[in-house]
Amino acid sequence: MTPVEVSASEGIGRMFRFGWVFGLIWLFYLAYPLGEVLALPHLWQKVLGSAAVVAFGATFLIVIWGFRTANRSGRRVDVRWAWFGLIVMGSLIVVLAVMIGSQSFGATIYIAVLAMMTLPTRQAWVLVAVLVVVIEVVPRIVPDWDPGSFFAFQLVISAVAAWGITQVFKRNHELAVARQQLADLAIVAERERVSRDVHDILGHSLTVITVKAELAGRLIEIDPARAAVEIGEVEALAREALSDVRSTVGGLRKVDVAVELGNARTALASAGIDADLPSDADVVPLRNRELFGWTLREAVTNVIRHSGARHCRVDVQASRIEISDDGGSIDDGGCIDDSGNGLRGLAERVKAANGTLTVGRSRTGGFTVEVECR
Repeated sequence: MTPVEVSASEGIGRMFRFGWVFGLIWLFYLAYPLGEVLALPHLWQKVLGSAAVVAFGATFLIVIWGFRTANRSGRRVDVRWAWFGLIVMGSLIVVLAVMIGSQSFGATIYIAVLAMMTLPTRQAWVLVAVLVVVIEVVPRIVPDWDPGSFFAFQLVISAVAAWGITQVFKRNHELAVARQQLADLAIVAERERVSRDVHDILGHSLTVITVKAELAGRLIEIDPARAAVEIGEVEALAREALSDVRSTVGGLRKVDVAVELGNARTALASAGIDADLPSDADVVPLRNRELFGWTLREAVTNVIRHSGARHCRVDVQASRIEISDDGGSIDDGGCIDDSGNGLRGLAERVKAANGTLTVGRSRTGGFTVEVECR
């Protein structure tokens, strides 16, 4: 996670952690209806009105707390819980309206804000519309009530602001979820890369090791000196394979078609297969060298392991590489008898490079693997 991401996450976390403080600050506006209540002539009116204002503020804070807790856990507040709190607050406004008249309607702003934060969008806007109608109509019906307040305008503006804040919370949550999904996909992609590379590297190396070990076994009685040489090469190949695996796991393994041409020449010679290979791969541009290297490695491994071929030809061009032999390892379905792992990995590499992979019969009766890049 980058420093910017950390700062943003910490900022959102602090916003949720101290959300109740913001709710408490907004209760300052309840001082206006409270002042109207305290100006009433009778003590019981003052006590009842003050209790209604305090209960209203407490309910507001409780619903804010539920909203904060739900958002911190990545979910919406329970709609039934939200409606219960809003209905309680609406009932308390009715009590205050009976005592102080239309001045109590200023508290409807709190209901509008909470509705936007806690209810589904459609339900919230319907409730805001109902509140606007009540604020505009009731003072004009009830005698001695003042219809000239701007409570309806303030309510709409507050509702829009609350809706915007809620959308920010929602987008931040979606962004956090998307970031986690990307991290998970990156882990999966890295596992697939390591699996594919280890398969391709070990498949080739172990095939050559097997061929040389078999040759050493046949030579150990008739030509011990040559057998010792082959055993030494087996040891060197094993060490090289181990080094390649370590490099692959660490993400440091780089395959180049020029290097693989040399490896292919040695592997084919050890298997007793006549090789027709270009002397170099200088014609291949840098963007294609790694892909062509993997293609050559996989195809030559198949030639040695499965085809029973006596001749293998490699044609390398700037945007195309073709490996063909005169063996007979293609089944009736037209696929190399390789259990799918090697060619499937090669197909993934070619697809990632926007290239084309073609596998089919060669003109000499064996099989051919061709990769072409744009």
